[in-house]
Amino acid sequence: MEQKDYILREIEKIGLLLTAIRQKLFGGKENLSISLEKQIESAKGMLLKEINFDFDHFLSLNPQDSINYINNITGFSIENIELLAGWLSRTGFSYKSENSTLYLEKALQLYEYCSLKSKTYSLDREVNMEKIKNVL
Repeated sequence: MEQKDYILREIEKIGLLLTAIRQKLFGGKENLSISLEKQIESAKGMLLKEINFDFDHFLSLNPQDSINYINNITGFSIENIELLAGWLSRTGFSYKSENSTLYLEKALQLYEYCSLKSKTYSLDREVNMEKIKNVL
């Protein structure tokens, strides 16, 4: 029972962290003077510090290794993986750099993984996947 409680706390922690990152990058009008690049670096630091998720390493992995990397981190549920995919896609659409295509590719990969593993169909997920495919 204690192990189950620990895992549930880890899942909640990752969900809250990803929501906070999404809010920081895309929500509200505060911090307008901080560039998106600095916000992305801040988000990377939060992920590394809070859940030991090395974002740059994740981006460098091939598709199968990316999924294995995420699955080895306690607390990454399908919902949290979908939150990460959403963050990656929004960042890829807003961040005009050489990494924007990489962000969109990783987001699509994660959405496809969620579609395979999730027990429920998500119209939002499918719409997001189509948007990314149209850009790539």
